[in-house]
This record gives sequence, structure tokens and C-alpha cells, in this order.
Amino acid sequence: MKDEAIAAAVERFVKKLSYSAQQELERALRSALADGRLQGHESLTAAVTVTSEKVGLMATIYSTIDL
Repeated sequence: MKDEAIAAAVERFVKKLSYSAQQELERALRSALADGRLQGHESLTAAVTVTSEKVGLMATIYSTIDL
């Protein structure tokens, strides 16, 4: 498999992941704002863990969400 094909396959996965993660994060943030767990001016840390047993991958990426 060529590098370009690998990159394209990973890009398709990341696009799908990105869309799904954004929807879930927005839903959770709206809920937390609605019930008072968040005020709307906080920074919070979020993490995404990507795993694949077949290739021995387990990577967690942390980032900050500034509201």
C-alpha cells in the first residue's frame, strides 16, 4: 500500500471522527450550560483516545476548549 493510500484512508477516518466528536461535544456542552454545570466562560480539558489493537495503537490527545 502506498503512502498516499494510507494518508487518504486515515483522512477519511479522521473526518468521520471529527464530525462525530464535534456533535457529541456540542451536545454535552449545551447540556452542561443548560443545567448550570458550566457558566459559559470556562476553559476545560478534553481528550480523545484512538486505539487499534491490530496495529498496536493507543494514543490519547488532550486539548483545551475555551468557551
